[in-house]
Amino acid sequence: MISTAEYALLSASDIARHVNRGDLAAREVVAAALARIMERDDGVRAFTDIWAEPALARAAELDARLARGTVLPLAGVPIGVKAGEGADSFQNTRLTAAGCVPVGATSVPRSRQGWQTYGHTDRGPTLNPLDPAWSPGGSSAGSAAAVAAGLVPMASGSDGAGSVRIPAAWCGVTGFKPTNGLLPSRDRAGLNSPGVLARSPLDAAAYLDAVAPVRTVPAESVAPPTAVWSATLGYADTDAAVAAVALRAARTLAEQGVLSVSADRPPTLVDPAPAWTALRASDRPPAEVDRAVAVNAARLRDCFAHADLLLTPTTPHPPHGHDGPRARMSVALTWAFNITGHPALSLPAGRTVRGEPVGLQLVAPHGADARLLDVACRAARALSAATAATAATAATDGGTCDVGWKPTL
Repeated sequence: MISTAEYALLSASDIARHVNRGDLAAREVVAAALARIMERDDGVRAFTDIWAEPALARAAELDARLARGTVLPLAGVPIGVKAGEGADSFQNTRLTAAGCVPVGATSVPRSRQGWQTYGHTDRGPTLNPLDPAWSPGGSSAGSAAAVAAGLVPMASGSDGAGSVRIPAAWCGVTGFKPTNGLLPSRDRAGLNSPGVLARSPLDAAAYLDAVAPVRTVPAESVAPPTAVWSATLGYADTDAAVAAVALRAARTLAEQGVLSVSADRPPTLVDPAPAWTALRASDRPPAEVDRAVAVNAARLRDCFAHADLLLTPTTPHPPHGHDGPRARMSVALTWAFNITGHPALSLPAGRTVRGEPVGLQLVAPHGADARLLDVACRAARALSAATAATAATAATDGGTCDVGWKPTL
């Protein structure tokens, strides 16, 4: 039998490989996931509901199919499902067909509670596994916390303004929002996209392969992709410490040959706050909103005409406490891409000198989801392999280089 500690270290890709080969039974993995949740979730409060009996029954069915020779890309992978979405949503139906086993519903903010704050359960607010004093971000709070705590290797989310990417940044995991419209969404404003919280970009790529008609394959180009860096996108009030950590991660990727990074010609966008609010509130926003949307779309087209990717910090400030963000907008660097629809991913970039997690946001042209994930996989490996010398240098100019996902054991 696999122990809960051993289970917590396995990625979704690891689990699927072991289950397909017969090294582990799906039921054994799901039992370990449920035991891990029972052991640890009272200290995180990531789940609002646990589906133990259906999950074990589903795992037993999978084992019977696998014994008959079936191979599934995500065989036996336990997943959390964002509350309100349901196991029968499009993405969760696709994930289940690929072999995933939903084990429970993850927390979201309660009604009339700011979605930038924290998830809510009947045991109290969802806590950040990196530090319970910090918010895990929102609105996919429970999904990010569940992955960061090693309760599940993957959890579904949705992202209408940064609701996947922000909690990923603050909980130290990977959060991916596909190109808007690639996956069905019930959002009439077109801002919201299904997405995933995962332990690594490799698992996020496995998610995309399961839910969308694309295939994530390594790029064949010899030259590293080009990327433009912007700490503010022209309008955000980004903390210097946050910008320093994210920029250091970008420089590491350049030094390791993953990306060719430049700060030349970064896009200067119009602050998307009024446009986002108007689009959310009305089917027919004012003409000035349409003009602002068109301006930002044009400026991003120009950006991607000379660069493969755009890099920013995921959030302009570190995690706030459980009293909420107050006047600060956690979404300042993310919601522009919900309006324009570009695919975007948050990758752990490191920590400030105060230990606060920082995310690096990678944004790609429309439809370049597979390329984005391929680059993110290589970026994650490069950041995790940062040398002790790099970490020492980082400590002297504003942050640390703790970039790898680690469960709270």
